[in-house]
Amino acid sequence: MIRRGVSRLVVIGAIIIVLAIVAGGLWVYYSSSQGGGGGGTETTTPAKGIVLKIITRHPSTIWILTKEHFLKSDIAKKYNIVDLKFLGPAPVLWIDTINRVGDIDVAWGGGPTLFDQLIKSDLLEPITDPDTLKTISEIPDSVGGSPLKRVIDGKMYWVAAAIASFGFIVNGPVLKKLGLPEPKTWEDLASVDFAKLLPKPVIAYARPTTSTSHTRIYEIILQKFGWDKGWEIITRIAANGKPFDGSVEALTAVETGDTAVSIGIDFYGYTAQIEYPGNYYVLPYNESIINGDPIAMLKTSKHKEAAQAFIRWVVSVEGQKIWLDKRVNRLPVREDVFQTPEGKQRPDLYKSYKDALNNIGIPFNDSLALQIEFSMRYYFDAVLADVHDDLVQAWKAIVDAYTSGRITQEEFEHWAYELGKPLSWEENGEVKTFTLQFAMQINEQLYKSAEAQSHYQQLWREAARERYRSIVQALSG
Repeated sequence: MIRRGVSRLVVIGAIIIVLAIVAGGLWVYYSSSQGGGGGGTETTTPAKGIVLKIITRHPSTIWILTKEHFLKSDIAKKYNIVDLKFLGPAPVLWIDTINRVGDIDVAWGGGPTLFDQLIKSDLLEPITDPDTLKTISEIPDSVGGSPLKRVIDGKMYWVAAAIASFGFIVNGPVLKKLGLPEPKTWEDLASVDFAKLLPKPVIAYARPTTSTSHTRIYEIILQKFGWDKGWEIITRIAANGKPFDGSVEALTAVETGDTAVSIGIDFYGYTAQIEYPGNYYVLPYNESIINGDPIAMLKTSKHKEAAQAFIRWVVSVEGQKIWLDKRVNRLPVREDVFQTPEGKQRPDLYKSYKDALNNIGIPFNDSLALQIEFSMRYYFDAVLADVHDDLVQAWKAIVDAYTSGRITQEEFEHWAYELGKPLSWEENGEVKTFTLQFAMQINEQLYKSAEAQSHYQQLWREAARERYRSIVQALSG
């Protein structure tokens, strides 16, 4: 009996091993055949031909289109590039992912601040290939006051592959059904009108730790209105809405009618206009910027000639046609792409391109954004997302007191400021405040230390919860 039991165990063990090997083989085959996934593990490079690895914030639609068109190109054939593998981690994980994987070739999409962070971390390799630099020279150095190239000490570190503006997407039928006025500015999203339906959220927005485009919007508001007033507006927008784990999820909320508005990058709005009649994109006049969305070569690249060739294709007229696809709807960095047969089929996108260029943008300081990016992200998550229910209750208490006549306009403005002003808290017997200077002071610490992130977020959550509940208590009568 003992021998029979042992034999059965041996047989079962062998079967499990075989199944594991088969499953593993199937997984590797799937990864190889699909051409990338949402930040999945990379497969082994084929013995013949180059497989370029690309870390990106672009959605999978762009991965698929790029792979389809690029691999047919003369450049791909010339440099023997046989495949593209994409990784799509959250922005806060980029540096760790690049260092951990160790041989990623190209970084593509995610905004200037993310790429400037890569420069600061010594992860970008300057572009030196003459043919690539010649193609890059055909692109303007700036647009609307925003740089399209980052040149340091005469070296080209990144170039914009597309441009983008930042605003919000409106679901017209839902807005009308709810009886809400049409928003045109960031202040409109923070208004009492958009709070009258609370606790029902009217606005969708993403946590900045998961979305570079929404991070940019919060940075725009802070630079447009100043630190204290900017946080007041952001806080009221957050209270009028609901936080989501990504920009795509926020977009889905407005497309499906769960919310009337979602903040977002322009091409989300252009796509929504095509796919969901009644949806439209709003670019707040004189309250936004035009961004260049970069592409760059990483120092970890094992195929630097091929990596630069890929960059050259992306910023060429042929590569720029990717943005014209109705599943993408991004604004190309090259205006001449609209003179191609494919470009002439998109007069709607060309109009959006011209409208974006003609919009008066705000002065925007990329260096300042970089200096506070991690502090802003973790503070936002702790204060406006993690304790969102308490935030909504406090804002609703202020709005109810105001609309019922229990507090005056002046008192309303006082309480609205108290709700959103940067927090103060006590630490080691010392009172500290989340000033611009303090955010700059701890930014590097939050970037490098998970322990610091946890420490400060816990302090901020507690301080925020205490503030919101004290407001409710003060106005409960």
